[in-house]
Amino acid sequence: MSEAIIGSIPAEKPEQEGSILGGTVIVAGTAIGAGMFSLPVATSGMWFGYSIILMLLTWYCMYSSALYLLETNLRFPRGASFDTMAQATMGNVGRIINGASVAFLCYILTYAYISGGSSIITYSLQSVAGISLTAGKASLIFAVVLSVIVVAGTRAVDRVTTVLMGGMIITFLGSSGGLISEAQPAKLFPGLSLAEAIPYSLVALSFLAVSFGMQTAVPSLTKYYNRDGSKVRNALLWGSLLTLGIYVFWQIAIFGNIDRSEFPAIISVGGNIGSIMGALADNGLDLKVSSLLQLFSNMAVASSFLGVALCLYDYLSDLFGFGEDLSGRLKTAAITFVPPTLLGVLLPNGFITAIGFAGLVMVIFCVLSPVLMAWIGRQKSDEGYQVPGGLPRMGLVLAFGLLSMTLAGMDAFGLLPAFGK
Repeated sequence: MSEAIIGSIPAEKPEQEGSILGGTVIVAGTAIGAGMFSLPVATSGMWFGYSIILMLLTWYCMYSSALYLLETNLRFPRGASFDTMAQATMGNVGRIINGASVAFLCYILTYAYISGGSSIITYSLQSVAGISLTAGKASLIFAVVLSVIVVAGTRAVDRVTTVLMGGMIITFLGSSGGLISEAQPAKLFPGLSLAEAIPYSLVALSFLAVSFGMQTAVPSLTKYYNRDGSKVRNALLWGSLLTLGIYVFWQIAIFGNIDRSEFPAIISVGGNIGSIMGALADNGLDLKVSSLLQLFSNMAVASSFLGVALCLYDYLSDLFGFGEDLSGRLKTAAITFVPPTLLGVLLPNGFITAIGFAGLVMVIFCVLSPVLMAWIGRQKSDEGYQVPGGLPRMGLVLAFGLLSMTLAGMDAFGLLPAFGK
């Protein structure tokens, strides 16, 4: 398949070029989701200052891995996705490993967001209209409505995600603004020593890596921008920085209002958003802020579903060679959405478990594969776009990925120190 790597293949001209704003919100919408609500819990052992340092390192490595994936993607014709790139660069073994991790992660995250979305629909209908709906039926409604948007294409996802991101920013600022204004420096910086924080940073690393999982959007963005690398790079940069900024504000809002000593109790009852909001309420959170946080979480789950499902849809379309006609799109939609929707209907309460499993395989194709594919591509040809930094940057990102995967596996088997347990 090395013949697929292109030199001067003329690019197909799309009917209308995508905007940088659209790409930016797709990147941020893919990365930011309900999983961000787990960040304060995951980093509570190391607390605010050390968590921001580790978050900056994670952002740099995850942004770099997205650029390596872009570098590889630009060596192929427009529309090529993970399967095509993996086979041409890493052979059939690499293709199978990479493909299995891509499919597993995208499927498990799609199911996770269907599960999370069903709880949102159930809660909203009950609280607003007094309508009781089973979690299974809510999963089906959530999946069908948002799946139609994905099947409609990247531009439809762009427009809907833009609206959702706008709403997320407004509700996030509205809810966190009051919390940040009330944040207490003594709570943010309780004098925690480095020796106390380091053991708990091991668990936090894999959670942070998953939170910057923007790589799934790269092939779709490359196609969306008609292989214009500069536009994709800008979208990745601004989208990842927007994600980083929201995470930092979120950490300030939570850690500035809740004492570190309160988190063991939060963790003991599951550590979900409800537990955190309960702790905030004990520290003076009013009803308006609570409502805005609920609305923000609703839109965060929907935007993440659209980003991940779009990646899965494009990947499966490339894998099976389905066309863009109605028949091809229906076939792709069926294998993309039927399995996770069935799981959502039959097992509607598996959100947290699914997110946990996702961390074990995320770094394979989000970090390790992009670095390896970019390195192999450079051995075949030194033409075209290359991520700056040479081998040192590649080595740093590769080491980060291997460490994250190892720690995620150890955490799954209870081999790492856990704060509050």
